Amino acid sequence: MPKQRPAWWCPSMRDYQHVWLRADVIAGLTAGTVVIPQAMAYATIAGLPVQVGLYTCLVPMAVYALFGGARALSVSTTSTIAVLVASALTALPAHSVDTAAHQVQAAATLTFMVGVCLLGMRLLRLGSLVEMVSPATLSGIRVGVGLTVAASQLPALLGVTSDPDDDGFFGRVGDVLGKLESVNGPTVAISAVCLVVLLALRRFAPRVPGPLLVVAAGIALVALTAVEDHGVALIDKVPRGLPDVQLPVAGDILDLLPAALAIAVMAFLETVLVSRTNRRRGEPAIDVDQELVAVGLASLGGGLTQTLPPAGGLSQSAVNLRAGARSQVAQLATVVLALLVALVLAPVLDDLPRCVLAAVVFVAVIGLLDATDFVDYARIDRAELWIALIVAAIGLTGGMLVGVAVGLVLTLVLVVRHVNQPRVRLLYPRPEGGWTTTPPAVEAAPPVGDVLLLHLDGSLYAGNARPTADAVLAAADTAQPPARAVVLEAAAVHDVTVPFLDALRTMATDLEQTDSVLVVAGLAPDASAVLDRSPWFRKQHDAGRVQRTVEEALASIGPSPAPVVGDQP
Repeated sequence: MPKQRPAWWCPSMRDYQHVWLRADVIAGLTAGTVVIPQAMAYATIAGLPVQVGLYTCLVPMAVYALFGGARALSVSTTSTIAVLVASALTALPAHSVDTAAHQVQAAATLTFMVGVCLLGMRLLRLGSLVEMVSPATLSGIRVGVGLTVAASQLPALLGVTSDPDDDGFFGRVGDVLGKLESVNGPTVAISAVCLVVLLALRRFAPRVPGPLLVVAAGIALVALTAVEDHGVALIDKVPRGLPDVQLPVAGDILDLLPAALAIAVMAFLETVLVSRTNRRRGEPAIDVDQELVAVGLASLGGGLTQTLPPAGGLSQSAVNLRAGARSQVAQLATVVLALLVALVLAPVLDDLPRCVLAAVVFVAVIGLLDATDFVDYARIDRAELWIALIVAAIGLTGGMLVGVAVGLVLTLVLVVRHVNQPRVRLLYPRPEGGWTTTPPAVEAAPPVGDVLLLHLDGSLYAGNARPTADAVLAAADTAQPPARAVVLEAAAVHDVTVPFLDALRTMATDLEQTDSVLVVAGLAPDASAVLDRSPWFRKQHDAGRVQRTVEEALASIGPSPAPVVGDQP
């Protein structure tokens, strides 16, 4: 019997069928025509040489292919990650980024630290916690990134020089507006043609690799004409060969750690989001712990080989999926294509105009500027709308790293606000028998007794125990006629906590002061057994204040009219 492969090794290739190979290879090569020029363009967002983006399509992609579980995911880097890297490098001391080589070393150190943070999150089992980041936070980050990146590409699109001291969206736009008189005509013409072609292909022929088409056309234009003599700037020379293996710069680790943590969170969120979006029905569910390991190891490998932090990209993964990718074999095909570019075609890239890469980036990020989410927030939850707007505004003015940090804090505020809500609702009798939390259709129905029936929505914790107890007591105080007993139906309680026990004790004690009693009904046997370890609760149990059903609770209270439904707590 053949030895079974470990579950963590090549999970996307488990039960691989040989008939998938052709589709995987074609999909990987097709995705490569999008992801390679796009990754090179994203490197320019971070202020790094284009080969850093090319190198991101080598080791990180290969490592993810071996450890990642998302079958159609294409992993290189994203515009969000590139912007965060740019912000992180800007915050470093001047001596750490005084040359292009030092910038690349600092970026590689940052990528390595991102891997360390991701693996640390896995060890601490924080995957599900990180996923609690509010969608509004992500919407605000996307808008901030989209506008920031779009503004950063304006100098290259117009053929003007950019001021390195002008940071952020407004600074860059103001700098460009002050230089409109010196725009370069040929550069603007090339940019306009590239933008029109890319937008048209996205709209009418999404299967055509637009980035590859405009990059090839730009290289051909420079090779066949003397357009560079008319002021069209070219990218820096791309060295042929593979990246050197470099260890992280120890002196930069502490300075980069906060940024590495923020980027790790965003890389994980983007990867999981895209993975779930592209998952076909019938494919295995996305394991967030496996994704933390896969992206973490990919980042470690990238940190040693001069790359940007890797993450799943939406557009390239969509191309991968449309082309028929069935496993991460497709991504290995993309790696082979990137390897060919690095070893053979790198000198050809020397003729690539900067404005062409800027057009690729510009079109890639305008998809982030979608107002649909903001409209939904305005219609459904104004608090979410304000969070999205605040995160976007801070990202545009104070930098995206600050925006991400504020977004995470605001997400925590939302979670705490939700947890702190009372978990109790009124319980009504059904005409056909039984009980429901749905109010009766006739609001003027007369009271049917002096017992207040309440339903507990779930377990209580430190944040919501006190508000829930206060809501129960307030409902008892305002009940008409006055409630001589409160029945708390707790079938939804599965996790027994000390705050839950304290809340029960508080409610029982306060109700006794008004000659009322608390009867708990419907507790699961396991939950009741745990609570019975408390002498106080055991005493309540023995006194008949804990019953299996609402009906038994009413019977234990004694003869009375039908239960009364009090005012909404």
